[in-house]
Amino acid sequence: MEIAVAAYGKINLFLDVIGKLENGYHEVDMVMQRISLRDVIHLEKRDSGIEILTDHAYLPVDENNLAYQGARRVREALGLRGGVRIRIEKHIPVAAGLAGGSADAAAVIEGMNALYGLGLSREAMMALGGPLGADVPFCFLKGAARARGIGQDLTPVKGLGDVYLVLTKPNLSVSTREIYENLTEEDCRDHGSMTDMLQALEEENIYRISQSLFNTLERVTLRRYPGVLQEKKRMISYGARGVLMSGSGPTILGLFNREGPARAAAKNFKRFNQQTYLVRPF
Repeated sequence: MEIAVAAYGKINLFLDVIGKLENGYHEVDMVMQRISLRDVIHLEKRDSGIEILTDHAYLPVDENNLAYQGARRVREALGLRGGVRIRIEKHIPVAAGLAGGSADAAAVIEGMNALYGLGLSREAMMALGGPLGADVPFCFLKGAARARGIGQDLTPVKGLGDVYLVLTKPNLSVSTREIYENLTEEDCRDHGSMTDMLQALEEENIYRISQSLFNTLERVTLRRYPGVLQEKKRMISYGARGVLMSGSGPTILGLFNREGPARAAAKNFKRFNQQTYLVRPF
């Protein structure tokens, strides 16, 4: 028996770093939005152990893969003797600020719950996924959510409506840890306006949403990878209403209110960045 689970990526519409906590984590206030770009996770039972198969040459197939860690969490937490073979059909770019690894981990937990008939609630699955990474619990939700604390205090909010998103990932990978380690007090002085963003989303006002896009981490990534700034400028030149880097980057998102210009922008970006996608909020 094999089952398949969709693992949807996310973007950040707002990412404010409030400060650093005593435990070394950073306190954040974010709005995350699920998008239609997805991996597909195929699972089947094994007598024991965890096996990872993937169509992506650079993806680890051991405990360094979050999908592996998700399966291990389920087995250890529930004392499950049976194993699992996991085949990852990868579409979300790796190390791109789109939570691809977190989405895979959440999908594995959800898939093992179904495969073994464990009867776990969504809340129980979110709790299992929490220790694997700040984005994992969000990946069990639809739409958008405000995330506070270290990113796991989640409150559903109204997300993007009838808009089009062009995502483009420059030909480089960015480590989230690297970006946070290089975040300075100066970088965190401007906090944007969460109130404006939430009101704009409620109103489905693409102009106000575009004006309210905010990401503290942009400053660090743009400082260390100047080429990302060029992609922001290119996105604006292609007619995006709003432009922002997602997460720790390097993926840039462009917000469009019409399909035609969005499709044209994606086509133009494809000439420079193969990992370019036209997606919708989901």
